[in-house]
Amino acid sequence: MQLSLVQKYNVPGPRYTSYPTVPYWEEDLFHVEDWKASLVRSFKESNATEGISLYIHLPFCESLCTFCGCNKRITKRHEVEHPYILAVLKEWRMYCDLFPRKPIIKEIHLGGGTPTFFSPENLELLINGIFQYAEKAKEHEFSFEGHPNNTTRQHLQKLYDLGFRRVSFGVQDYAEKVQQAIHRIQPFHNVAKVSFWAKEIGYTSIGHDLIFGLPFQTLSNVKDTIDKTKSLLPDRLAFYSYAHVPWIKGNGQRGFNDEDLPKDDEKRQLYEEGKKMLATNGYHEIGMDHFALENDTMFTSFKEGKLHRNFMGYTASKTQLMIGLGVSSISDSWYSFAQNEKTIEDYYSRLEANQLPVFRGHLLTPEDLVIRKHILNLMCQFTTSWNDVSMQFPELETIHSNLEEMEADGLLKFLDHGIIVTEKGKPFVRNICMAFDLRLIRKAPETKLFSMTI
Repeated sequence: MQLSLVQKYNVPGPRYTSYPTVPYWEEDLFHVEDWKASLVRSFKESNATEGISLYIHLPFCESLCTFCGCNKRITKRHEVEHPYILAVLKEWRMYCDLFPRKPIIKEIHLGGGTPTFFSPENLELLINGIFQYAEKAKEHEFSFEGHPNNTTRQHLQKLYDLGFRRVSFGVQDYAEKVQQAIHRIQPFHNVAKVSFWAKEIGYTSIGHDLIFGLPFQTLSNVKDTIDKTKSLLPDRLAFYSYAHVPWIKGNGQRGFNDEDLPKDDEKRQLYEEGKKMLATNGYHEIGMDHFALENDTMFTSFKEGKLHRNFMGYTASKTQLMIGLGVSSISDSWYSFAQNEKTIEDYYSRLEANQLPVFRGHLLTPEDLVIRKHILNLMCQFTTSWNDVSMQFPELETIHSNLEEMEADGLLKFLDHGIIVTEKGKPFVRNICMAFDLRLIRKAPETKLFSMTI
């Protein structure tokens, strides 16, 4: 990759798990009653045909990983598990009371924090409690994030028995110096053990999450990590760019200095070499930062044009309605976003007052919905079209001119009424999406909001 392109396009930018992105939500125009109305509208439109998705945030961790930008609560007190699950189930009952009929759940994802902080018995209590008020879709996909250091065979067996078939393990990097810097000491043996257990039990999709751009990380570290990963042959991989956002309140990214991080071309080389190694070993690039073997549902979904992206990241199938349960979770009715309280104390207080624990959100405008579709197309299929009148908007000519420079740099090609991202342009897909982001274009941020794109 040309150094000049890295220098040119390595700017702060969103990861586009939503559009509009959270800093551009019009919170003053949002009211919880509007959220409830959009929720019921979306449920009526899609529950019978698609079902709904649930993201459940389980925030507790026993120790702080200093690369992590997620909402978490550090504690070794496991008595916090039971009251938290009861609170999540109360929130779920409040949502179910709004629906005209039982929801059909197509997807569940347990995220964190550390979902496997919770005992297998408490996870069973949670999932069984969810299905007191809901039904499983015939073709459902339930997944969870497992920490290799504390995921037991009992965790894997219990969740498998409850219908989970996909698990992702956070690996990051195997180099001891990197692990010490990010406070995530995790031997290869631990990852191998849980991966083999999952295969033996019958999980059909095992994923590993790797990160490039971590403090003290070298090219030899990345190559060694991918070599070790290859020996375990997970079905899918996330190969994330480390998002350095130490200014976010509550973030733990302060255990190292900025100068300890690989910069610009050095960081991008980690990705390029890693990507080559993954391709050599049969992994296909699926959207931004994701790779899958041909046997994985993510690969099939990408090839069939069905890949979707939401606040859970990439998913193999689309549901119009996604409900986020638990502290800080974000829900998406397609027409509106709603985020829960960010502290456990405020989350509990809202529920004790018999209120949905939502503290902010955004009602999407007609323009938002069009731009959202374009960005989803680019993030999921590396192409988008404005041939259909429903995909056009007044600023289309302005955006077209913004894209011309990227075309000149070889990042994309113009079609008759659309664009397609080139192989050279795939690492810059966030930048290409930014050319469509009318809210960002109209009002550039005055403070640090986003991680760097490269």
